[in-house]
Amino acid sequence: MQEIEDVESPVVGDLLDLLAARPPEIRRLPVDLLSREQKAAELQRVAAVKAMTAAYEAELVLGLADDSPDDDDPAPGTPGARRGSWKPDGELPGVSEFFTAELALVLNCGRGTADHLATRAWTYRERLPATWAALAAGELDEARAKALAEVLQHTTPDTARRIEAAVLPDAAQLTVGKLKKRALELLLEADADAVDRRRETAERHADVRVYPSPSDGMSTLAAELPTDVAAACHAVVDELARMVKADGDPRPIGQLRTAVFADLLQRPWQPGVAVTAHLQIVATLASLAGRSAQAGEVNGLPITAAHLRALLRELDALGVQAPEGGTVTVALTEEDGTLRATATLDRLRRLAARGCREHADGDGDGDCGCALLDRPDEVDRYTPSAAQRAFVRTRDRTCRMPTCGQRVGWADADHVIPHAHGGVTDCANLCCLCRSHHRLKTLARGWRFEMTEDGTLTVTSPSGITRTTRPPGLRPPPPKAPDPPPEADGPPDSDDDPPPF
Repeated sequence: MQEIEDVESPVVGDLLDLLAARPPEIRRLPVDLLSREQKAAELQRVAAVKAMTAAYEAELVLGLADDSPDDDDPAPGTPGARRGSWKPDGELPGVSEFFTAELALVLNCGRGTADHLATRAWTYRERLPATWAALAAGELDEARAKALAEVLQHTTPDTARRIEAAVLPDAAQLTVGKLKKRALELLLEADADAVDRRRETAERHADVRVYPSPSDGMSTLAAELPTDVAAACHAVVDELARMVKADGDPRPIGQLRTAVFADLLQRPWQPGVAVTAHLQIVATLASLAGRSAQAGEVNGLPITAAHLRALLRELDALGVQAPEGGTVTVALTEEDGTLRATATLDRLRRLAARGCREHADGDGDGDCGCALLDRPDEVDRYTPSAAQRAFVRTRDRTCRMPTCGQRVGWADADHVIPHAHGGVTDCANLCCLCRSHHRLKTLARGWRFEMTEDGTLTVTSPSGITRTTRPPGLRPPPPKAPDPPPEADGPPDSDDDPPPF
């Protein structure tokens, strides 16, 4: 050890950089040559390695957290400090509130996943050191370790360690469900309030989420509710579906439940409740009409009155209409998917009917070739115009922070180059960020945000991890063609000797 300590720090640093930069490796055996018993033994080894890796991951997460103190976070009561629903839960005391956002960028995962990972690592260190040691030794798998951390993260360290000592010796012999149940039983005996705190945390983080289903055109709408509320909601949906079935509807009961569920959300029927829909058309007309699978485009041409008339003829032929009380927004893009302009159906009709004002006295059809619709102009103020907000929301659709998918309805139109530092209020300098990531960009140190004219956003974390997001409709640039080989000075001479000369 003394010899290592005596080595100059730059040499040690270079060695560590070299080790960290090595590509991931895994010891693989020729599976086809293994016997049945050898395959089983190798699977057990892989499971142990996965457990050891999970313990090492937790150690790395905690190390990165220790490098992210809360010294620079806004103090309580100061501008920008978190409050209300934005107040931190305090699971990682002394760690910056923006740490999990950096961890999400490093691991290319969602902020919720990063938060759970960080909290679990903290629980291992502060409350379940024996579980962490068993995980690091490959003696306990990650699923069982995670179950213990989930149950015991809200109690005191002393209580958690007492329960850990009682359940850990037999943990590997219990199923994950039975292990979790046993730990909960002991927790109720030792600290019933911790169970209530666990439920309160789950309720605070509850949300309604949409997940794409394997079936084309289908998705799952999920709501996290208290168990009694969820059971009551399901009973209502089931009862109504069975009433529809009894009236003679031939569809399967499951399909009827989904139809009833959708009706309850979209057609509440109670007096005084108005439900509206706001649609965005971001596919091309050719695609909608079944003539093409390509994305929409305006082919780099100005959007003229003739262009708008053709557009409206296609929309009318398809029967596209604004829903009652709602709107339809049409997005026009370039060949590569870059958003060129947005407008409602009503505005498109007005522009097409009005034509070009500068040449209104020409041939009378308004088809002079002048552009009637384009990207909203820059404004000389901090607040974006309504047209700019509509354009940016149509272009971005969600929060543009890598790994975040918060819907655009809850996002802010943020100046990528801050307005106070000379950033203009222009669509090329505005992007959608959810409130959490807007605060991070404004208040957290060491982050860098850059955006190109077409809306491509590049974010670099304090640890040097860089990720890029494009607007959903923007196609990546084509691969760069390889450079042509250098031309020879003249035709090869067959009498020349081959190299080496």
